[in-house]
Amino acid sequence: MVSANTHPPSTLMPKLHLVLKEGYGWSDLKADLVAGLTVAVVALPLSMALAIASGATPDKGLVTAVAAGFMISLLGGSRVQIGGPTGAFVVVVSGVIGQFGYAGLVTATLMAGVMLLLAAFLRLGRFVHLVPEPVIAGFTTGIAIIIGVSQLPDALGIRLATHSADVVPKLQALAGQIGQIAPLTASMAIGCIICIELIKNRAPKLPSLLIVTAIAAALAFGFHLHVDTIASRFGGLPRVMPAPHIPQIDMAIAMKLLPAAASIAFLAGIESLLSAKVADALTGGRHRSNAELLAQGAANIASAFFGGLPATGAIARTATNIKAGAKSPLAGIFHAVFVLLAMMLFAPIMATAPMPALAAILLIVAWNMSEAHKLPAVLRGPIAESAVMFTTLVLTVTVNLTVAIAGGIVLHLIVSRFRKAHA
Repeated sequence: MVSANTHPPSTLMPKLHLVLKEGYGWSDLKADLVAGLTVAVVALPLSMALAIASGATPDKGLVTAVAAGFMISLLGGSRVQIGGPTGAFVVVVSGVIGQFGYAGLVTATLMAGVMLLLAAFLRLGRFVHLVPEPVIAGFTTGIAIIIGVSQLPDALGIRLATHSADVVPKLQALAGQIGQIAPLTASMAIGCIICIELIKNRAPKLPSLLIVTAIAAALAFGFHLHVDTIASRFGGLPRVMPAPHIPQIDMAIAMKLLPAAASIAFLAGIESLLSAKVADALTGGRHRSNAELLAQGAANIASAFFGGLPATGAIARTATNIKAGAKSPLAGIFHAVFVLLAMMLFAPIMATAPMPALAAILLIVAWNMSEAHKLPAVLRGPIAESAVMFTTLVLTVTVNLTVAIAGGIVLHLIVSRFRKAHA
């Protein structure tokens, strides 16, 4: 039998090929089916919530989970990676939609997919890991803050005149309407957060996100509560995937979209390889970095063809997949199939999900992304690394992600040279 660790991580060969070559039995199939179903249950409310936070409609999140999730598992370099929409893209996606419309986002996603394919063929996977950890921590925490602030209107029941993704203007607008908080909506959001955390702590194997969303929907429907739902806000969910088509590209707009496409490609590469690295630590495996980049490229192109969002490996869903007993990439493929079946069978029911419940989910996602529990250790660490992290964080929140990453890397290089010169 060939060991997974005998294959060089630079190869483009998918892990699925290795699994089938090693041998795949009925027990493996049953384990992957259970894991795929478990992850799909988590992905359903989360994919819709992430799409809404990005300024898109909830069905776009489901389409992305199906199309991109399938390709990431089919072609990826990790045995257990789960792909789909993630919080890392919210800032870039909302900005592109706001400036160029949804068609512009589809073009940027397609361009990012091509960039990732090129990176894979150039064997650039190993270089992605060279991005300094303080920079990664800084922009991740900055994104978490932006996501959290973006969900406050839905969590509090406040309708804002402006839909700006900028943190400061949004906080100012919220402060100006603090007296308009809807007690019922705020209570539901707070209740959902508490219930999700209780289920996670007391019964971690249960799908807390889906259970709490379903309970909130049942309460809203049964007691005729006046809270926004997916159906009231967006008009329901489709039962089928849209027909695939090649997006029409306007070269003048494509040139303007280059920075956004590069940001999407960079984030997809970083997060997918970080997720694969976490999976390796949990399973003892060894992912193939360039195969992972190839899969991310194909997944984003596929998502664009179906009109979906950018996608990458999702750390939380990948960890859920591992805990559920996944044996191979087929678990991720099954996850995509189960999400599609849910769309076909339960779209009207899923459309009853209350907006404050989805806001609660994303507030928890934002808190987890921020890794606030690590802040004391960061503050106790080297001042130089803390400075790089907080500079990247501030630039992410106040300027944009591209400037933040570039600024963070440049500052890290300056600090490193200074420290070596005075060592």
